[in-house]
Amino acid sequence: MKELMVIIKRFASRYKGNLALNIVFNILAAFLTLFSFAVIIPILEMLFGVKEASYEFMALGSASLKDVAVNNFYYYTQVMIGRWGQSGALAGLAMLLVAMTALKTGATYLSSFFIIPMRSGIVRDMRNFMYDKVTRLPIGYFTEANKGDVMARMTSDVSEIENSIMSSLDMFFKNPIMIIICLTTMIIISWQLTVFVLVLLPLSGYVMGKIGKHLKHQSYLGQTQWGVLMSNIEETLGGLRIIKAFNAEDKVQSRFFRENQQFYRISNRIARRQALAHPLSELLGTATIAIVLWFGGSLIIHGTSSINAASFIYYMIIFYSIINPAKDLSKAIYAIERGLASIQRVNKILDAQNPIADPANPVKIGNRFKGDILYENINFSYNPDVPIIKNVNLHIPAGATVAIVGQSGSGKSTMADLLPRFYDVDSGRILIDGTDIRNVRVKELRSFMGCVNQEAILFNDTIFNNIAFGVKEATMEQVEQAARIANAHEFIMETEQGYQTCVGDRGCRLSGGQRQRISIARAILKNPPVLILDEATSALDSRSEKSVQEALERLMKDRTTLVIAHRLSTIKNADIICVMHEGQIVEAGTHNELLARQGHYKRLVDMQKF
Repeated sequence: MKELMVIIKRFASRYKGNLALNIVFNILAAFLTLFSFAVIIPILEMLFGVKEASYEFMALGSASLKDVAVNNFYYYTQVMIGRWGQSGALAGLAMLLVAMTALKTGATYLSSFFIIPMRSGIVRDMRNFMYDKVTRLPIGYFTEANKGDVMARMTSDVSEIENSIMSSLDMFFKNPIMIIICLTTMIIISWQLTVFVLVLLPLSGYVMGKIGKHLKHQSYLGQTQWGVLMSNIEETLGGLRIIKAFNAEDKVQSRFFRENQQFYRISNRIARRQALAHPLSELLGTATIAIVLWFGGSLIIHGTSSINAASFIYYMIIFYSIINPAKDLSKAIYAIERGLASIQRVNKILDAQNPIADPANPVKIGNRFKGDILYENINFSYNPDVPIIKNVNLHIPAGATVAIVGQSGSGKSTMADLLPRFYDVDSGRILIDGTDIRNVRVKELRSFMGCVNQEAILFNDTIFNNIAFGVKEATMEQVEQAARIANAHEFIMETEQGYQTCVGDRGCRLSGGQRQRISIARAILKNPPVLILDEATSALDSRSEKSVQEALERLMKDRTTLVIAHRLSTIKNADIICVMHEGQIVEAGTHNELLARQGHYKRLVDMQKF
């Protein structure tokens, strides 16, 4: 339950008013329930001759409040019998019972009315918080976490919390109030019977609790397995082209069917155990009532109790009114145990720490930004046992274009990822205009940079919105100008709706060259002083590469540019070309200087000639 309390404490503070009103109306409903049941006693005792007595009106203060209330209730019942006869009095008491029940059901509805915004609001806030957390967590978190499992935690786990826990909030707050008020009344009526009841109820609760704890474990396994299924689906949709190209449909199907069968088995165990909750609670409740009937009846028969038959029936009605809330409470606890497994999984995202944090006292660069970049003795590794960058030093003067080349796995892209702090260096530092980038707010640092990656990442939105992504209140003129510079305007105008054309999922309605030019236009519109090009043309055909390269040359003009290059022909005019090998810069110079050295760069150039 500790996980549940953490969730409620974290998200429920803004709903204190709703919770207070819910509790007030729950208390009111509980008292109205008792008063409506109390109408039955005079019906039994006076209308049917169970008790013959005469009552006089008592003023407040002449006796205890309880005695005054009971006496006057009987007095007015007697008055009704005298004026209207037994049938009329019965009708009056029946109308009173209906009125009390109407008030009770109204109070019950209002208690639910005020708790519903809290229940739905907590789930809404949890989804918002999780989405915010996911967008702020570093890229490194998602290289270790399975994307499908993260999606499962944000969807099915949150839905499970909504269905099993939040739907139980009303019962969770209402039923204990009802039980406490009814137990108090039962103690007033007969403490001997109530002590006996208090011995029986915990035994029933213990049995239900044992089943609920096992359900929590099974639910955790089920939600974890659902994450595996989501991962399979996500990988299948992302790699459908490869699956079909290699005729691997049967292979991925058998893997999915196997995992789905495992989820089927776990789901069956969970559902069967959950289905056991209602009949078991029904059986335990009936058995408890039967035992209390026997024990209370024995006390009355032998004359060892102060209550009479009518009071005992009233007592049993109150006790029965506890059984249903107790059963509902056991169901709520049972459902909560199931939902706690999802809370544990959701908390792994909610409690995840972001190592890429803003400094306590950030340095503001502002308008004095020039773009001089210095990598100073940096070391970095994704895995402590496998260093990726080893003691690298690199100076990129303001306005210069520096290209990094090398074989796959040499650390080129990692060098680019360290600059906008997608990752932090293990040792050493990266300076911009003499300031360590860890001393600058992350948002301000990244505002100075634009990225064009090998894979042009577009969103399922219009061309206009994809170009204007990240730029507030961009005008059509600005977007069109950026598209013209990126050699994208002509093909955009040939589409069905021009700039309002939807590009589809990840830009699937556009060719690779078109997607890349949209990506370049997005960077042009942002107009960053520092540009990072990570193999921006390596996946394009020669014709598309020419258009994209022209756009890139316009974009790179008068900017500090870091180019990660695969095709060496695209970086011949770079001011400095650095060759990386096994995480180190082994050569640096211009294109002609490096060719003259007959070293690593010359071998790379020769390999690309064939």
